[in-house]
Order: sequence, then structure tokens, then C-alpha cells
Amino acid sequence: MPLLLSGKEFRKDLESFGCLAINTPLEGGAETRLLRRLRAAGYRTQITSVRGFGDPEVFLLQLHGIRPPHLGHQNVGRNGALGEVQEVMPQLHELLAGGQPLALWLLEGQVLSRSELLALCDLSERDEKLKIVVEMGGDRKLTWQSMRQFLEK
Repeated sequence: MPLLLSGKEFRKDLESFGCLAINTPLEGGAETRLLRRLRAAGYRTQITSVRGFGDPEVFLLQLHGIRPPHLGHQNVGRNGALGEVQEVMPQLHELLAGGQPLALWLLEGQVLSRSELLALCDLSERDEKLKIVVEMGGDRKLTWQSMRQFLEK
């Protein structure tokens, strides 16, 4: 269990690849230990689920609009059944503003398409301060690899 004691190998791989695909034990706990090790190494951390992301680049880095969920019977005279578009701030805008690197931990990454995963890889390559870890499922032990290697399978 040297990984859980220091996390140096994980951090080294994250810094070299930029975007990692990770399989964690289903009982949990590994992600919080690794995030704690990253915070101790000077990273800012953010953990979130990927459900409802849409376009990853727009959701994470740009001002974008969303529509509220349809709640049934509504007046069609104003905005139809679609609802008003609400402007939403980007998720990572404030976190990337500082000088610290950012580690973004994404849960439930198995629901993302191949193109969305590649877009996450491109984001981490474009911005040197942004490192992304995507949980791709469960396993008996903690394993990770470069997202590009994961997508080649």
C-alpha cells in the first residue's frame, strides 16, 4: 500500500499525462485519500459528477445557458413549454484564476462518450494548470492509466 501513503506515483502520472482514467475499489475511500495527497502537494481540488455535463469544455470553462426542467402544464403564451434560458457560470473559472494547479476529479465517467473523453484530454493539454481524473468504474484495487491509453483499447 505505498500508494496510499504518499501518492507520489499517482501525482507524477497525473502531471505527465494530464488526464487519467482511474478504476477505484467500490467500497470507496481511495479518491479522498488521493485528493488529500494532491492538496498537500499544492493542488486545488474539485470533485463533481459528469451526469448532465453536455459539452465538457463549455460546461467547465465558458458562460453557458441552461433551461429548467419541464414541470408539466405551463402557459404556452410566454416561452412555450421550454422555459427561460438561465445563464450559468463556468464551473472552473474561479478555481483556475489563481496560480495553483487544479485537479478535477470526475465521478461516473463511464457515461461519457469517447468524444467527450477526448475533449477532456484536450482541455488538460491546453491548460497546463488543469489536471483531470475520470473514474471509469470499479475494480478490486486502485488502478489508473492515461486516458488516451484507455481509449485505445
